[in-house]
Parts: sequence; structure tokens; C-alpha cells
Amino acid sequence: MISLTNIKKTYPGRSGGKSSGTKGSDRGGASARSSDEGLQVTALKDISFDVEKGELFGLIGPDGAGKTSLFRILTTLLLPDTGEATVAGYDIKKDFQKIRNCVGYMPGRFSLYQDLTVEENLNFFATVFGTTIKENYDLIKDIYQQIEPFKDRRAGKLSGGMKQKLALSCALIHKPSVLFLDEPTTGVDVVSRKEFWAMLKKLKQEGITILVSTPYMDEANLCDRIALIQKGDILSIDKPDNIVHSFPGELYAVHAVDTHRLLHNVRSFPGTATCFAFGDSLHVTFKNGVDPQSLLDYLKAHNHPDAAVEKTEPTIEDCFIHLLKN
Repeated sequence: MISLTNIKKTYPGRSGGKSSGTKGSDRGGASARSSDEGLQVTALKDISFDVEKGELFGLIGPDGAGKTSLFRILTTLLLPDTGEATVAGYDIKKDFQKIRNCVGYMPGRFSLYQDLTVEENLNFFATVFGTTIKENYDLIKDIYQQIEPFKDRRAGKLSGGMKQKLALSCALIHKPSVLFLDEPTTGVDVVSRKEFWAMLKKLKQEGITILVSTPYMDEANLCDRIALIQKGDILSIDKPDNIVHSFPGELYAVHAVDTHRLLHNVRSFPGTATCFAFGDSLHVTFKNGVDPQSLLDYLKAHNHPDAAVEKTEPTIEDCFIHLLKN
């Protein structure tokens, strides 16, 4: 349904040798390199992967990883420097109009008409695609019913969660076969995030292929498959469980009251291989042959009488950090 082969995208840097990226943009976090023409910002580096029909595929990575650039290329809003890609069997360069007719796109930033009401926005987008709300109401019914009490309210006056639901309804109003959602849950509350993912599961059951990006590692487990991306590079592509199970060695959680000093002491311990803060604990791996008990003894000798070291299961975030380090 979606296929990419060696997609690459660079942006010209700002004159004077500094990146022209802004906070929250792909360009701000992409890698930069010097060339004869000045500094260039590389947003995507030879990206290749496929998404199957009816699959819920997640693109997981922090701000600046290249997610938005990739979405803009696949929705024909941006041309790649090199590489080929197809969406629903259509070429992104030759068949851009056909792609635009069969995909729904929800950009990361709320981009509907804020001075129009909820109902006016829906009617507008339905008209653009030559359809009506009534014709495809069954597809958006579960979502629209949640915002219907506010149908006469201007879009700009909605809460963050309601804005996302309206944007999703507008992206679905023409019954697309492929849905692109760029960080749809960023900036909304936890309850709205859960509701949004429940809606995506229902849309998947309708046979819609969904490509969703998110900086939240915990949302990775809600996808059929995921691609971990950082600075324009794909680090891994697999089912979330397979990525977790590929974590090498054993992982330990280390606790103590004085977390700040604990971090310094654990990283100073000679047997520590990696150590990262994880909530109110530290996630630690050891060098070969090192007994975790020796760390506990070390910490108690360094004034951490309440220290505890226990084995824990790795998460997607642990795997992401491991892949970055290696």
C-alpha cells in the first residue's frame, strides 16, 4: 500500500554556516554537513520500507527526526531529492493528484479554518472532495458524535482533544484508503490520547491503512509495526514486541531517594555499561561478568543506604536508546 525506496531529502542551510531549523521542525533536529555550496541540513537519509494494506504502522522518534518531512513527501506536498515512493499504487511524482484524492492527511499543527464552526469545516472539506457528510457519515460517526454538541462552535475555540477529533473527521470525510497522521496526540491530555488510539483501532477494522507518527514511545506498542527514526535514519523496523525482545543482555532498575546523586554514582561505578534516567529510577546495564550485587554494595558504601537494584523488562524507549548508542 505504501512503498519507499532510498528516499533522501536535504534542505539548504542558512548563509553564514548555521542551520535554519526551528524548534519542533524536522530541520531543527536533522543532521548538518558542509558542502561546496554551504551548510546543508539532511532530513532523510535513504529511507526504505513498506507498509501493508490495512496496517497500523508507527513512525516513532523525537522532534527533528525527519517524520514530518517524510509525511510531506508521501502526501505529495514535498519532492524528495532522490528515491522513489508509491502510495496506494500511485507514484508520488507522476500521480500526485490521484494520491491526494485517496489519502487523508492530518498534519501535526492544527490547520483547519479556526473562524469556521465545526460543521462548516466538515462541510467545506466534504465539498472539496465532491462528497457530503451524509454520504460518509458511517465512517466518522463514532468520532463526530463526540464533537457534535459543539457543531456551532468555532474551531479555534475547541479544546486540544476536540480539535484533534475534528481534524480527524475532516481527514476521513472523503473515505480515504490511506490515512497519514503526523503526531496526532501531541499536546493533548492522557484521556484524549487513549480515546484517539481507540478510534484508530476502529478505523483499522474498516480496512484503512494508517501511517502515524509520534514522539511518545509508549504509543509504539499500539501499532502493528513500527520504525524507529532519528536524525533521518531508520534505526529498526519490526513489531514492537520483536524490538523489545531484541534488547541485548539484562536490564536493571536502580532506585534510591537521592536520584541526582545516584545517577552520578552509578555512572562512576566501573562495572556500569549504560545508565539512563527513567522516571524515578535509573535503567542500567552492566559490563560482562559484573554482578549487580557489587553495584548495590558500591552504592551503600557511597551513602545510599536505601538503594535497590532489581531486574526489569526493557521498553521501546530502552531499545531506542540502545540503538542510538550503537
